[in-house]
Amino acid sequence: MTDDRDVLRDVWFGRIPTCFTLSQDEITEREAEPYYLLLPRVSYLMLVTDKAKKHFQKVMRQEDVGEMWFEYEGLPLKWHYPIGLLFDLHASNTALPWNIIVHFKNFPETELLHCLTKDAVEAHFMSCIKEADALKHKSQVINEMQKKDHKQLWMGLQNDKFDQFWAINRKLMEYPTDEGGFRYVPFRIYQTCKEHLKHRMEFFDRLQEACLVMNLAKSEFGEARITFLAEFPIPSRRRKIIRVLSMSGFDRTFVQRFCGVITPLMELLKKR
Repeated sequence: MTDDRDVLRDVWFGRIPTCFTLSQDEITEREAEPYYLLLPRVSYLMLVTDKAKKHFQKVMRQEDVGEMWFEYEGLPLKWHYPIGLLFDLHASNTALPWNIIVHFKNFPETELLHCLTKDAVEAHFMSCIKEADALKHKSQVINEMQKKDHKQLWMGLQNDKFDQFWAINRKLMEYPTDEGGFRYVPFRIYQTCKEHLKHRMEFFDRLQEACLVMNLAKSEFGEARITFLAEFPIPSRRRKIIRVLSMSGFDRTFVQRFCGVITPLMELLKKR
């Protein structure tokens, strides 16, 4: 990993010039000026938009401010996708800056997960890390880390601290030569529905070119219904509820009326 440090830094410090504009549907006491930010590709919208939120709230009445969410060309942006991924999926062929619309009302319940606190982002991020390490190292690395290591990893991402983050993340990236390499190489495919079939065929072509073999016995394609986490422990604390919501978000595409299913859990997180 030391040989790749310059590449890692270039990826980490990649930025997307972005212009945030308040939706015309919002009620304001005076005109809201656009707000410009350089967004880090490796972070999440909810971690880096506090300044934009405060900027627009200055021209709004407090009673008109609801949960903030973002839209690009009529498409709600999923907060649990990394910023760079959102841009590549939806705006990579457009001129910069990336123009994002900010909303504080009419939350799209059927299309987005709620994100009431940054704890939800942390739970989602750590779930991704644990899933990847389960494939690469059979969860041995992440399980051997202490709680302070998990916190340092998260705080490095949240505060955009490259050295702080990679001091811990390098352990997750080390190649286990004594065990014959990684058990599996984790990767996740993101795509729009229109490009689904095209990308699937390209994916199989790339596997073939790289002489990689897929275990078809453990793979499923085009299934109308799958079973996943059939037995999930009932959450007993607020933080565990947030973790359940974050993990379940991975499979929201496959669950009919997903937002309606999780609404009771979201209600439990509201302050009373």
